[in-house]
Amino acid sequence: MPAPLNVALVGYGFVGKVFHAPLIQATDGLVLHTVVSRDAGKVHADWPGALVTPETQHAFADPAVDLVVIASPNASHAALAIAALARGKHVVVDKPFTVTLEEAAAVVDTARNADRVLSVFQNRRWDADFLTVQRLIADGELGRVAEFHSHFDRFRPVVQDRWRERDEPGGGLWYDLGPHLLDQAVQLFGLPQAITADIARLRDGALAADYFDVTLRYQHHRAILHAGTLVAGNGLRFAVHGTRGSYLKHGLDVQEDQLRAGVVPGSAGWGVDARAGERVHERDGRVSAEVAHAETGDYRHYYAGIRDAILHGRPVPVTPQQAIDVMRLIELGLQSSEERREVPFA
Repeated sequence: MPAPLNVALVGYGFVGKVFHAPLIQATDGLVLHTVVSRDAGKVHADWPGALVTPETQHAFADPAVDLVVIASPNASHAALAIAALARGKHVVVDKPFTVTLEEAAAVVDTARNADRVLSVFQNRRWDADFLTVQRLIADGELGRVAEFHSHFDRFRPVVQDRWRERDEPGGGLWYDLGPHLLDQAVQLFGLPQAITADIARLRDGALAADYFDVTLRYQHHRAILHAGTLVAGNGLRFAVHGTRGSYLKHGLDVQEDQLRAGVVPGSAGWGVDARAGERVHERDGRVSAEVAHAETGDYRHYYAGIRDAILHGRPVPVTPQQAIDVMRLIELGLQSSEERREVPFA
């Protein structure tokens, strides 16, 4: 067996602490070696064996480090990724990949020239409900899809003083949840013909976008992506309507809540969908509904894929080109919303 890959995690805020560190440590063949943070006590309370440094260059220069995971504020992603790649490290960047398409292209070029693995953390490809949708569509159980609705709504009426909600590059809900919903839609249907987006600030005192409603136009169907922060009572996650019936799903994947609660990834009940969706169809002129078999989610598959790409040359679970495609859609969505028109994907 090859030696485990040593991972340096840059950033130990919410995303680094709740998502990346536990998933890295729970994936065979990966070791959380170093954390870049100014709060060593916070890190050592969770991972007493990890090295902690306040300086990224120390981690990037360490010959023991094989893989750098960037979980810092969005505006710093590109510069940190390029710096790590220049030091010969493989790199994973939390979504969004970068703030602009130009930055994304520069990072991809750097990785190509350095011959290093580069990927973006699109963990929600391994949500239980998304895996279920993927199976239902691939197996033809819904027939030809006509409408795909993907919601990620929350009720957060009070604006918080944090970088994600400030009017700064990479801030706002479109950069936070947009990459997830766009990536899932592209995984299901490929790239759209065009995008129409309404991105807005709806809360009192909002400084950055806290709402979006986006339509991806495909030749024979539409994908509608929606996220809001003033939604207290809907709970819809997916509604997929096709020529053979519909799939309706309420409630979010459980893995984020499990990680918040300190559940060890892979332990009993990990990724098990607490609210299985419903399949609605017509038979003999009568509409009936039944519980749809739910897949089990597991974000560890992403990091296992990164491990295998580095050690065994297998395909990267989220490719640089896929990251570029999502960044292009993010920018076209901004353009569409600003100009209040449909923008072609060309």
